[in-house]
Amino acid sequence: MAAKRKIAIFTGNRAEYGLQVPIIRAIAEHPDLEYFLLVSGAHLQEDFGSTVKEIERDGFRVHSEVNLVSEQDTLFATAQAIGTGVLSLSKILEEINPDFHVVYADRFEGFAAVITSSQMGIPTAHIEGGDITEGGALDDSVRHAMTKLSHLHFTTNEIAAERVRRLGEEAWRIFNVGFPALDLVKLGNYASNEEISSKFNMDLNRPILIFTQHSVSTEYAAAGQQVTPALSAMKVLARKGVQVMITYPNNDAGGKRIINEIERLKNEKVENLFFMKSLGRYYYHGFLHLCGQTGTGACVGNSSSGIKETPIFGCPTVNIGSRQDGRLRAMNVIDAPYDMEAIVRACKKCLYDENFRLQSRTCDNPYGGGDSGKQVAQVLAKIKIDNDLIQKKMTF
Repeated sequence: MAAKRKIAIFTGNRAEYGLQVPIIRAIAEHPDLEYFLLVSGAHLQEDFGSTVKEIERDGFRVHSEVNLVSEQDTLFATAQAIGTGVLSLSKILEEINPDFHVVYADRFEGFAAVITSSQMGIPTAHIEGGDITEGGALDDSVRHAMTKLSHLHFTTNEIAAERVRRLGEEAWRIFNVGFPALDLVKLGNYASNEEISSKFNMDLNRPILIFTQHSVSTEYAAAGQQVTPALSAMKVLARKGVQVMITYPNNDAGGKRIINEIERLKNEKVENLFFMKSLGRYYYHGFLHLCGQTGTGACVGNSSSGIKETPIFGCPTVNIGSRQDGRLRAMNVIDAPYDMEAIVRACKKCLYDENFRLQSRTCDNPYGGGDSGKQVAQVLAKIKIDNDLIQKKMTF
């Protein structure tokens, strides 16, 4: 009997992990694969919710914690964190000696992970390459660099797959598997309305907003200033009876500036404002379902989940600022600048304009999915591992 292939899987923050769950689960269940989960970044930081606990609650075994933590809130600290990540992860990968290393998306933690495995000659699989976000974050540069360092590419849509081909990647390396998070959505694996009402003491008969705003990496020093109009808008709407769940940002440079503004608002004890460092995937998707198909609500902020995960729930979205510029999107999204009155108007349209709510519930979803995890696991189990896989060729 052939030995199982060893698959190292890297995760560096809560949002990325939520998208990886179907892949981790499919690899864990595949008879020819064995997973080694490597946890890093914000998962290990109390300020960002210590979400390693969520991973353990999901029943996954954490093989190693990867040191990639910086106490500062600057781009200098980000560069330092990438360096410490490479140093820490190289030792762990040397010990595991995996057949593949799976890394998601476009963040600095994942960049450190891809640098490490690719330079160690470990076949590296990159998920969600080929996307575009032109909004001032460093995502595009990092994501495309990760694509060029990786050996296999699992994209979420055909436009992204074509973009990876145009980056010079050989077609046989590219697999358009759809958006992994939708595997869980199609299984109905999220909190019910009643669970949300009970856990968070929310009135299902009144409108609900779920708010998350992250920093823009190239404008990190302005992160506090940029979130202030949005938080003011949430306060205005809360005073009109709208229930607002405010969640904390990720650990990008500037994130702590946003947290400071959130904490300042929290101390005001405004009625109808709720605060959670991290909801976790189960409750977050439950909120999107409640706000879309079965209740009155919307997603607000600048998270990529507001673009990619809301369409399948029919959830209207207010996208604030430039962070998601260029991102492939459905017709459930309204863009708003960093302006309190504009954000309030956009939220009211999402909540009370029945035509827009109908449009949000019935628009086409540009992200496929439903069995992404199984597709990824099958490729990792079957594809030939040889010099052709490791020694990449430019197609142009």
